[in-house]
Amino acid sequence: MLVPALLALLFCLRGHAGLSPHFLQQPEDLVVLLGDEARLPCALGTYSGVVQWTKDGLALGGERDLPGWSRYWISGDVARGQHNLHIRPVELEDQASYECQATQAGLRSRPAQLHVLVPPEAPQVLGSPSVSLVAGVPANLTCRSRGDARPTPELLWFRDEVQLDGATSYQTLLKKGTIESVESILSFTPSSHDDGATLVCRARSQAFPAGKDTAITLSLQYSPVVTLSAEPQTVQEGEKVTFLCQARAQPPVTGYRWAKGGSPVLGARGPMLEVVADASFLTAPVSCEVSNAVGSANCSTALDVQFGPILQAKPEPISVDQGEEASFSCAWHGNPLPRVTWTRHGGAQVLGYGPTLRLPSVGPEDAGDYVCRAEAGLSGLGGGAAEVRLTVNAPPVVTALHSSTAFLRGPARLQCLVFASPAPEAVVWSWDEGFLEKGSRGRFLVETFPAPEGRVGQGPGLISVLHISGTQESDFSRGFNCSARNRLGEGDTWISLGRRASFSKQKNQVCIPGSSHGSSLRGPEEEETGSSEDQGPIMHMDSSDLVLDEEGALETKDPTNGYYKVQGVSVSLSLGKTPGDGLFLPPSSPLGPLGTPPFYDFNSHLGMPRPCKLSRAQAGYLTTPHSRAFTSYIKPTSFGLPDMAPRTAPFPYASFPTPSHSRLQTHV
Repeated sequence: MLVPALLALLFCLRGHAGLSPHFLQQPEDLVVLLGDEARLPCALGTYSGVVQWTKDGLALGGERDLPGWSRYWISGDVARGQHNLHIRPVELEDQASYECQATQAGLRSRPAQLHVLVPPEAPQVLGSPSVSLVAGVPANLTCRSRGDARPTPELLWFRDEVQLDGATSYQTLLKKGTIESVESILSFTPSSHDDGATLVCRARSQAFPAGKDTAITLSLQYSPVVTLSAEPQTVQEGEKVTFLCQARAQPPVTGYRWAKGGSPVLGARGPMLEVVADASFLTAPVSCEVSNAVGSANCSTALDVQFGPILQAKPEPISVDQGEEASFSCAWHGNPLPRVTWTRHGGAQVLGYGPTLRLPSVGPEDAGDYVCRAEAGLSGLGGGAAEVRLTVNAPPVVTALHSSTAFLRGPARLQCLVFASPAPEAVVWSWDEGFLEKGSRGRFLVETFPAPEGRVGQGPGLISVLHISGTQESDFSRGFNCSARNRLGEGDTWISLGRRASFSKQKNQVCIPGSSHGSSLRGPEEEETGSSEDQGPIMHMDSSDLVLDEEGALETKDPTNGYYKVQGVSVSLSLGKTPGDGLFLPPSSPLGPLGTPPFYDFNSHLGMPRPCKLSRAQAGYLTTPHSRAFTSYIKPTSFGLPDMAPRTAPFPYASFPTPSHSRLQTHV
């Protein structure tokens, strides 16, 4: 056991005696802030000789206090081989490569690089502390960092600790290649809301991570920011409204301008305007324009004006063919929106609601006037109605008019009334052996006149008259057809000619046809024997004195054998309505209204009392101063206008011989 222990001790002694000097600790790269202390460690083992430091290859010396380097010294326990280099305060010139060397042992540590950091100075912002800008105008803010800051600082912009985008950085270099300054330019377009805002430019680097700030305040010049209000906002038409125009501006406001619907409000000044509201304020807003040295701005508002309905667009009359759709439009404006209804003229049934009325597949019965009506507003004002006409194009409607009876071989006329839209292309009369549209043909003549009144929605009417000269027996037994046609079809009607009785067989009575009731001039005998339907005006004479010839005319004999020498009077009679006493002839104009024809008194011309009272519904008497008289029928020689036409017609149905003197001659 003793031998192995001795061998181990011998081995240890030999190893210890053979160790050479070596580094226990070598310096490493170091970053130091300017002004701080730098410490580079160095420790050697099994070395008791001189230790020195070099700076960029230059020996600093072997003494511990390093004479000639006032800010440098070496520290540590020599017995432990510690030779640490200290530098305080560190300056920019201290930035170099350092080595720890054991000169007697020929040992050199690895080089250690000392980096000196220089904190940036607070940056500068051009125009600080207050920068004046114009709102809406693009601007550039410049932040600049100068000095020997190491490393080169980064310039950042902040607002309320929120970093802003849009900044661009630039570096300015010196001729020797070092950085002279760093600039950062922030481009933005300020608004009026930026007035008084604070922006911060921060210079930040590794030497000073927290960075150094420079703050500026923005002073904005801006055109007015306008707020317009109305009190009250909802009004009835006719109420007063106050508008208030408020503006925020820098520099201060210099003027106000008011307008309505784009047109200036004359006489309006200042921030307040008072008006009386009407319907136009709903669609024509009020605006207020405010100006200052920078510019101007305006704001507008519309009132909620309540008013009654106002007609904006009248419905247009239309004409459609039967079977097609008819559509009307009627525009009413109001607030609130009016309730619009459609009715027929004179009717109460509502046909539709809203601005449009559609009538599918119309017929002639739909023709007429329609009414678009809007109810009055909440204030009771506005509203009303608008009428429009619908014309339905259809085949003609032909109606027979009353035609007077006629004597055999005397004149006669037949009448028909035609309504048609579009207007008829032709109105044709036809009978057994012929037809006639206009003009004359043999005994027949056709005349056409406008009707005095049209039928609503079916166009104007026409009256067509067929005149017959010298009636024949066949004319009373046949039918006459009145027909009309247009592009949509044809319509017609058949008319028969009525025959007039020549005289009454009663003694001493001669009928003057055309009336159905007796006159107050009748005698007692006449009242007992007269007929209320067939008897016409009567003259007293003995029927034996009358002779009816083959032509149907009445010939007379002188019952006094010339004692009284009375000559008859030739008078033309018409079948018009006669409300007064005397002889009535048709009115003078074909366009006049149907109704009472004018009264004509022939007494002054004939030198005798009023001959009789004639009317459609009443009969009268043709009287003379004596109990005997005579008459004869004379055939007319000219044609007249229709009975409906208010013009004196030269178309007599009864005539008397023309007297040879202006008055009756008598002798005893």
